[in-house]
Amino acid sequence: MTKQELEMCIDKYNKDIYSFCLYLTGSPQEADDLYQDTFLTAVECKEKIEFGNNPKSYLLSTALRLWKNRKRKYAWRRRIADMQPIAEERDADMAKSAEPSPEERIARQEKDMSVRTAVNKLPDKLKIVVLLFYMEDLSTAQIAETVKIPAGTVLSRLHRARRILKKELEDVLNG
Repeated sequence: MTKQELEMCIDKYNKDIYSFCLYLTGSPQEADDLYQDTFLTAVECKEKIEFGNNPKSYLLSTALRLWKNRKRKYAWRRRIADMQPIAEERDADMAKSAEPSPEERIARQEKDMSVRTAVNKLPDKLKIVVLLFYMEDLSTAQIAETVKIPAGTVLSRLHRARRILKKELEDVLNG
């Protein structure tokens, strides 16, 4: 991949990658770090990236790999030295909606937050697949390539996640 192609990828996919990082980390500060590290890694490895082979998938895969490594390091450090967990901050702007009336806007925000909370409660294996499928609009084949698992596993994880989310959100979405 040339420097110009990499710049085009950054311009085209920067919002998608950042929002994915934000959903993974749950914190704007951590998302900023993960986002920057993702593109730094892409700059370092630009010769390995083929522009025609879905660079967005490569960038999402890189972000996911970096995030998993950070979680693993944090868990290891926490085992060694019992540190206080980092408090998760939610960006208030994420829940904003374009509904006309204040009542509808508040109801929509509550539903959105309930869905986000339910998705964040999912085990990481399921959460990642859900985020890639619904947030990034990747196909199951692209998710399989990104996460490096079989397509059938992607489908079963999506099914399991949907079942858990349906049970978790039944009361919220119906009431």
